[in-house]
Amino acid sequence: MLVLETKRLALSHLSADDAPFIVRLLNDPDWIRFIGDRKIRTVDAALRYLREGPIAMYAREGFGLYRAALSDTGEPIGLCGLIRRPGLDAVDLGFAFLPAHRGKGYALESATGVVEHARKLGLDRLVAIASPDNVRSACLLTSLGFGEPEPFRLPGSDEDLHLFAMDLGTRSDPA
Repeated sequence: MLVLETKRLALSHLSADDAPFIVRLLNDPDWIRFIGDRKIRTVDAALRYLREGPIAMYAREGFGLYRAALSDTGEPIGLCGLIRRPGLDAVDLGFAFLPAHRGKGYALESATGVVEHARKLGLDRLVAIASPDNVRSACLLTSLGFGEPEPFRLPGSDEDLHLFAMDLGTRSDPA
C-alpha cells in the first residue's frame, strides 16, 4: 500500500515480497554497526521479522517502517518510517538505506516526507535514536529540525545512544 510519494521515491507498506530485500538491508555492515544485529540471515527469518515488526505495527498503530523505492524503477533502496518503541514517550523516526544509495539525498527526502506524514497523522512530537558515532544520521536529523541530542539508553540496554526530539506543533492549545 502506497503511503506517500516524494520527487524520486515511493514509500509503501512492507510485505512478504520484501523479505529478500530485508535480508540484504539488515545484514549491511552499517545496519549492524549503527542499528544492531537482528540476526536475520534467511528469507524465512525476514518473513518473521516483517510479520512481527512492520506489518504488525501497521495493524496496531496505523503506521510503521515503509519501504523506500525508486519511483522510476520500483527498486527498494531503504526503509524510512515511524516506529512506536517501548521506553520512548514519542514515536521514533527510523531510516536506513543500502550503501549504493547513500549520499544521494534519499534519506533526507524520505524523512522529510515521513515527518509531514506524521503531522497529518496528528502526532505532536517525534524522536529519533542514533549511535553517538553515527555522524551522518545526526546531521540528517539536525537538518530536519530535530533538536540537540541528549544521552539516552533504551530500557534493559547498556548501550549509550543519542536521543533527538522534534515538536511537530500539531497539538492545539486550549483557549
